[in-house]
Amino acid sequence: QVQLVESGGGLVQAGASLRLSCAASGLTFSNYAMGWFRQAPRNEREFVAAISRIGDSTFYADSVKGRFTITRNNAKNLVYLQMNKLRPEDTAVYYCASQRGGWGHRTSPTEYDYWGQGTQVTVSS
Repeated sequence: QVQLVESGGGLVQAGASLRLSCAASGLTFSNYAMGWFRQAPRNEREFVAAISRIGDSTFYADSVKGRFTITRNNAKNLVYLQMNKLRPEDTAVYYCASQRGGWGHRTSPTEYDYWGQGTQVTVSS
């Protein structure tokens, strides 16, 4: 079955960096555009970033643009989220997900099929 497993979360101070990883199995990884979402307590799940199947196109939520970078390694079935200059408002559980259909600027969770279990990121002030 399809599995997406996130790792790399943790507790950091504001201004620090973290790199999240998402390992995929059970699917032909290079056939899927991938995305990262996050969900803070009492908030809805929100889009963070997405990357095309071969990694030649990306887009970001305005709140993370210029600070976060999404990349992928299709040979290793991995997608990454490099997070720099972290802020307390970035605190959330971060999820990776596979995009449904062809590549597009899809920001709704309903446009993604498979999800990981999430990894907690906590940024202290």
